Amino acid sequence: MITRLKRIFSANQRSAQQQTVRAAQTSLSAEQPVVAAASEDVAAINDVTLQDANLSGWFLENGELFTDFQIQPEDHVLDVGCGDGGLIGFCAGRGAEVTFVDIDEQKVKDTESRLQGSAASGIHGLVSDANPLPLPDNHVNKVICTEVLEHVDDPVNFLAELVRVGKPGALYLLSVPDIASETVQQTVAPPLYFEKPHHIRILSREDFPRLVSDAGLIIEKQTCYGFFWSMFWAFFWTCDQDLSDPWHPLLQQWGRTWETLLSMRDGPRIKQALDQALPKSQVIIARKPSAAHRQPHSES
Repeated sequence: MITRLKRIFSANQRSAQQQTVRAAQTSLSAEQPVVAAASEDVAAINDVTLQDANLSGWFLENGELFTDFQIQPEDHVLDVGCGDGGLIGFCAGRGAEVTFVDIDEQKVKDTESRLQGSAASGIHGLVSDANPLPLPDNHVNKVICTEVLEHVDDPVNFLAELVRVGKPGALYLLSVPDIASETVQQTVAPPLYFEKPHHIRILSREDFPRLVSDAGLIIEKQTCYGFFWSMFWAFFWTCDQDLSDPWHPLLQQWGRTWETLLSMRDGPRIKQALDQALPKSQVIIARKPSAAHRQPHSES
């Protein structure tokens, strides 16, 4: 899969290409731990997790960070809750101007350091809890916020800030854990998984779009994915280990099983069905109305 991504770009774009691949790997290893124990397994498991992400719609060869969320050099992309910077790294590799925000100062510093020398036209790291965002109104045209809303005290105010800083017509890529996977986690995960600062709310497939629409955004797409990671986390809690290798044999075997499935004739089709049955995450792509579509204020 990494080889396929490397073929996306021509020779004169090699620096951007390498940044994109590294960003994809960083995102996967940060959000979901890489399942590997022996050094010879690392490349193969990295490859299958990246392949799984690609089949889910992430890091596409046409420059889409996620299906229907295109990143262009002229974009100014904001990632709120950037974590280890994998998603914003992909955008930097595409030549966009990037602004990234996290409450963790070290993560912001590390992301800034990694993006130096990338193809990004501008790099801006901000340490903030996004309440409010230290950015002006109508500032960016692409907004990313993945796996954050389940952590915040007031998702309504949080989304209002995301909407405020987007330009009219700005496109938003939003995700939260899916209720199906979270229901499993309620049974198998320790109580702290659902305590602050972790997941303090579960958003259903009705709650999530309602929250987005009530914020004033127009939903263009809603989907879900992530059966592999739903199962990984269900298995993880019984293995009694931290988030580092050597991984328990159960987790190693699950990674190899998934790799085998995806290599088979019907593997991608089976993955798609399982992603719908027990997804890890639900995703919404939404747009801020353009000035032409804003409702006029009523006259008093």
